[in-house]
Amino acid sequence: MCFDAGMKIETIGARGRGAVRPRADRDLAACVRVLAEVHAHDGYPVNWPDRPGEWLSRPGGLGAWVAELDGGIVGHVGLSRAEPDDVAPALWRARHGGDGDAAAVVSRLFVAPHGRGHGFGARLMACATREAERRGLRPVLDVVATDAAAVALYERLGWEPLGTSEQRWGPDRTVSVRSYAAADTSSERTVGTGGDAGGAPTGGTV
Repeated sequence: MCFDAGMKIETIGARGRGAVRPRADRDLAACVRVLAEVHAHDGYPVNWPDRPGEWLSRPGGLGAWVAELDGGIVGHVGLSRAEPDDVAPALWRARHGGDGDAAAVVSRLFVAPHGRGHGFGARLMACATREAERRGLRPVLDVVATDAAAVALYERLGWEPLGTSEQRWGPDRTVSVRSYAAADTSSERTVGTGGDAGGAPTGGTV
């Protein structure tokens, strides 16, 4: 588990040395390369961004983390304030009341094909969730409904389904998106080593 979202958490196993740590500016080019691998392998993101480095750094950023395997970056996740077009915060507000600004959006989660099987998806999620909790915010996310691996990860981690919506992501493309919220931000959760997402939360922006 990521007990402190600002720490570098290392593990050593038979399949290599792994770590999850806060993203640094120098990591961005490597993150873009990994994102390109994931896009070619899994089709995430659905629409390749014109400026992938900027796409990885959403407005209102609250933090970003990377996963490393044997010194190379293999995964990424971000946390940010809600934007007007984010669906999950609106659904959370409609269901539970209160201010949508009390939510933080988990997005840009992906793990390279060669980095899967180490639990990086779950560990990255733990870091983003922990940081949101530290700030007193409820973590929420949007994910393409057809991304079975990501959906399975979030449900295994106990995230609460908020609903499914149809979103237009281009003149000829409509995508079904599921929204989730962390089930309980007041208690720590234990993250196992199983669970990697290839393409994962869309964050509502593509």
